[in-house]
Amino acid sequence: MNGVEAAIVRHHEVIERWLSGVAAREEFARFADAHAPGFTLITPDGRTLSRDQVLTEVEALYGRAPGLTVEIRHVRIVASGGDLLVAAYQEVQPDRTRQSTVVLQDTKWLHLHETWLP
Repeated sequence: MNGVEAAIVRHHEVIERWLSGVAAREEFARFADAHAPGFTLITPDGRTLSRDQVLTEVEALYGRAPGLTVEIRHVRIVASGGDLLVAAYQEVQPDRTRQSTVVLQDTKWLHLHETWLP
């Protein structure tokens, strides 16, 4: 597993634990810190959310998905240059799969675009 893949997997492990309700509350601070101040998310349904909106939504979901599993597959670097890196990956949950593209800046999540897969 390369460094980018490991970072994406670790990030989703925190999300998995948070949504399952088994994460320590202080893990949320690590999750929040991983997102750059200007972070944006385009959700699978086409909404564009700011960093603050994402953090508010995720924080409110603590423990709402007991037993959730999240598997990251097919990580690949799409482009890199300077302090920016673009990676694509699949996020597999028991009832759905998303194709995601993330833009990282100096290891911080700057932008994430998610699409549902059939």
